[in-house]
Amino acid sequence: MLQANSAKVDWNPEKKQWHVEIAIGGEVIKRWVKNPHETGDDSLRSVAVEMAKDEGYELDAGHVTVVR
Repeated sequence: MLQANSAKVDWNPEKKQWHVEIAIGGEVIKRWVKNPHETGDDSLRSVAVEMAKDEGYELDAGHVTVVR
């Protein structure tokens, strides 16, 4: 499995959803998550790691940034 560099999870107030961006080199995979705004950082990191895995990449939870 290929290694993803990092990920960022941030809240979009207009869509009222979390936006996940997974960086793999120069490529960025973008996905939306309908978890509530109150979702904890550890849960959001797990979601990003799972999304990367679903796309065929490994992602270390320590490389996931949550922006509130």
